[in-house]
Amino acid sequence: MAEGRVQSLHYSIGLLGIASGSLLLAVHSYSFTSPVPLIPSTALGVLLFVISALLAYAGVQKSLRSASLFVSLCLTISVLWCSYGVIHILAGQGVLNGTGDFRNAVVPGLATFTLGLLIIGVVGFLQRELILAMVASCISLACAHEIAMLYNTAFGSSAVACNYMIVCFLGGYFAMGRGLYFLSKKKITLPGTDLGKSKTNEQVQANGANTNDLAVIGLILNMLSASVFGCRLLGVTSKLFVGQVPWLWAAGIYQIGVCIFSYRALDTLAATFFGFTSVLKFAGGYSLLYRIWQQDEPVFPVPFLVVFAILFAVLALFITIKSLVDGLYLLFYVAYCIALACRRHGFFEGGPQGVDVAIFVASALMALIYQYNMKASAKIPTGEGTVKALLSHSSHLKLHEGKDLHAPYLGYSKYADAEVLGFACSVLASFAITMTVDPRAPLATVVIPWVVVAGGILKLLCGSVAFARGKTLESSAFILYGVMWIIWGLTRYGGLYGTSRGFQVAVGIITLMLFNCFIVFCTLFLSISWFIYSLTFLLILISFLLDAVNAMPAGYDIAVTIIFGLASFYCFLSSLFNSTFEGSHFPLGRPIVKLSGVGGGSTKCLHLSARKASSVKQIAEIMKNGGACGIPTDTVYVLVAACNRPDAVEKAYKTKRQAQDRPMSLWISSLKQLEPTKHLFNPILWDFMAAAWPSPISLVVPRGEWVDFLGMKDSAKYVGTSQSIAIRIPDCSVTTHLIDLVGPIAVTSANPTGEADTTHHNQVYAKLGDKVDAVLCNGPSPENIASTVVDCTKIESGNIGFFRVGIVPKSQVLQILEQVQRKHMQGHTNGSIAMAGQKKQQHLSHAISNGIHAASPEESALTSFTNGAFSADEEGGNL
Repeated sequence: MAEGRVQSLHYSIGLLGIASGSLLLAVHSYSFTSPVPLIPSTALGVLLFVISALLAYAGVQKSLRSASLFVSLCLTISVLWCSYGVIHILAGQGVLNGTGDFRNAVVPGLATFTLGLLIIGVVGFLQRELILAMVASCISLACAHEIAMLYNTAFGSSAVACNYMIVCFLGGYFAMGRGLYFLSKKKITLPGTDLGKSKTNEQVQANGANTNDLAVIGLILNMLSASVFGCRLLGVTSKLFVGQVPWLWAAGIYQIGVCIFSYRALDTLAATFFGFTSVLKFAGGYSLLYRIWQQDEPVFPVPFLVVFAILFAVLALFITIKSLVDGLYLLFYVAYCIALACRRHGFFEGGPQGVDVAIFVASALMALIYQYNMKASAKIPTGEGTVKALLSHSSHLKLHEGKDLHAPYLGYSKYADAEVLGFACSVLASFAITMTVDPRAPLATVVIPWVVVAGGILKLLCGSVAFARGKTLESSAFILYGVMWIIWGLTRYGGLYGTSRGFQVAVGIITLMLFNCFIVFCTLFLSISWFIYSLTFLLILISFLLDAVNAMPAGYDIAVTIIFGLASFYCFLSSLFNSTFEGSHFPLGRPIVKLSGVGGGSTKCLHLSARKASSVKQIAEIMKNGGACGIPTDTVYVLVAACNRPDAVEKAYKTKRQAQDRPMSLWISSLKQLEPTKHLFNPILWDFMAAAWPSPISLVVPRGEWVDFLGMKDSAKYVGTSQSIAIRIPDCSVTTHLIDLVGPIAVTSANPTGEADTTHHNQVYAKLGDKVDAVLCNGPSPENIASTVVDCTKIESGNIGFFRVGIVPKSQVLQILEQVQRKHMQGHTNGSIAMAGQKKQQHLSHAISNGIHAASPEESALTSFTNGAFSADEEGGNL
């Protein structure tokens, strides 16, 4: 129920946001030809910008639930209105001069979204998503009509306004449908407003392989940037100027978002590609923005663009393994970088603009294929799996597949590894600064986008992803290098540095060098490649320091940047190969220094694989002999000990340094272990345990004689309190099998009191050290939060509470309780049907005679129980 409300909220925000923006644009279109528009341009731009943010929120939230068409529609319109709104702000502030500038500014974007939304609309009609398809089609027609109106004022603005009004009516229809749905308690559903069918389709899709729903948005953004320059070549626009920058930079910002969510979809190659294309979009916007200061067109560094073409070519080879069509599509960007390198003024020349036209057409076709194939049963062939089939016959190259492909090294992460993009950004930034610039006019050479965006912003992104995956050292290096590239890029190539040299600059560089020296030292324990990578970066910092004190030897800076670029390129290839193929074709190398002696590197803690039955048996023997072990569960990793070994339970208790209000809990593998003591439990509590388990729900039950039956003996004082005890059957086959071998176990989280839960087997030993005897390893935990703890000590009187709401929502627990309560009331009613019926009739007659409809005793009991459940304290109190 809660999930349905959230889904309805996001759909409502999206569609009503689209309807609101359409209403604004309809009013604006009706008053377009009037001397004084009803909505000033600046106000219209700000309102569209705010609505675009709401649409982005709705689209991103739904992307986590695989609603592909809705996501594409919301985010596409969000990009459209974000850029369109900024252009209106520029027009309102006088940056755009007259109708001609406004036309040159908006037409490239409107042309892109006319086609992009038409693709979404056609696919929507084919997939019978009629409301979404009609919304996309109407806004597409509105964009087309606006283009015609800008080129021929006789066309009029009525057609534009009519299309937007249709969208408003569709939004009102949806709002009315959802309102009737809730007011009628799900009895009245207008056609096209039932989200149940959509939810079913999303669940079916989510149960399959991970899909990158935002890939379509990335392709439409590629169309947008290509349209800006392609329209100039085709004569659609008369010039390239600052009015078109909002399209390019909005595309770049959203493209970075697509990159992030591609990592969330575990699509490393697509994330790397969209990261690359975002750099091109920011560079294009910078080139147009430069003409505010200088009429001359900026110059592009040739070595950088050649290296960029090589990176695109390598990435195309690896993407071909996934899909032939995707690999061919990337070749357009290889040609684009070569065309930019061959022309001194890059984006402003005909050669690159011709490739832009080709990219626009190719991106449109790819967007159509991706959008259609996401939900269609009969898919358009893209050559997917062709190269995989060929590689399956190779004995040298074996593809790396399976559940461990994107498993984090340490911790809980829903993102794929970002090291490929991180090393590629180092390559781009290093070769970008090989270009010599005039210190009196540093902006004349296009270096800032390559250094600041590629070397800085994207590197910070890669560092964040690495940190989420438990790679603390790698993330520290990426973040430090990203900060350095941003500072140095803006200072040296942004005109802030100029010709001045001094002590202050040297001090800042020395500080960065000290940080990097620490990273170089740490990489000695990581791998040879990482050591060389960080050491060569230290050489670049030395070159910056020599430049700051005016003591740079001739050619030194070029040499060290090339060396760092080559080292980064090797790490790029190594990460690509190791994430795609099994084996060490481009090894990162072993640690140069291994910890040994003085206790380092030697541990008595066994690390055994949870996939082997022999490992589970070995853990069971350790526990039977009094050991405390870390094991995986259906939530996070826990520290366990056998209840029949009081010494082991005491050891686990003291290892955790538990506070008195944080006792250990009890886990069993089946209710059969408590069957002989069933008579000691309240019937409602027993049936609730049977209905709730196995699951991530811990029930706090009254302590009684049944505890002694489990054979805990002296260890009972460490489990639960004197009045209650938390008990659970985990929904994990490995854990329940271990309990079958050992018997009931005492459980606590595998982390010191007050620290975060443990979500990876590597963290167990890292947090608890040699105090744990063995760890059963199963990689990252399936969840990053613990179980839901329910207070059932007063369940017989209808009162429950929640000590902690974890992975299982409160509504689900209450639903189980309600079913159990109804079952007991039904049994009670069947046992005394005649007497209950007679009493109910008398009760109803008395109520009617008094003009009141009163509930029956059974209904009153259920109402009392349910209300007690809902009014329970969120925290619940101490056990």
